[in-house]
Amino acid sequence: MFLKPDYNLKSIYDINLGELKAKGITALLFDLDSTLMESKTALYREKTLEWLNNAKNDFFIGIVSNNTDNKYIEKVESVTNFPIVFRAAKPRIKVAKSFMDRYNLQGESTAFIGDRPLTDTLCGKRLGCITILVDSISADTEKPIVRFVRKLERLTVKQ
Repeated sequence: MFLKPDYNLKSIYDINLGELKAKGITALLFDLDSTLMESKTALYREKTLEWLNNAKNDFFIGIVSNNTDNKYIEKVESVTNFPIVFRAAKPRIKVAKSFMDRYNLQGESTAFIGDRPLTDTLCGKRLGCITILVDSISADTEKPIVRFVRKLERLTVKQ
């Protein structure tokens, strides 16, 4: 199935970087909200920053976000030290492809990581990337209706 990710993990912390490196992956492109930071907070957890800084030793790290809020974008850019693109309109690929071209990234050597199958996984698949679906970084504190919608969406990726 086209929406089925190559990996379905609990969080970014469960990504086996050694395995990805052995498969020839050289770049990791992340969704932002609910993948790397709690939605609309513009703050990274210390654990996330440590993980990203470790991953930067072996991989290009970039962010592809659908967010369009100018004030929020400014806040995120002020706390982010790797390339980021906003207004991506995922699952469309035009903006993400342009970002990949700018950094000379190839789909077959890139992993696309996010928390939404209908945007992140689909976009990554369309770009020819390995796809990794993770649960929301704030899954334990999300409102029940958000968790319900996420469960419904994930029914599309079950085998």
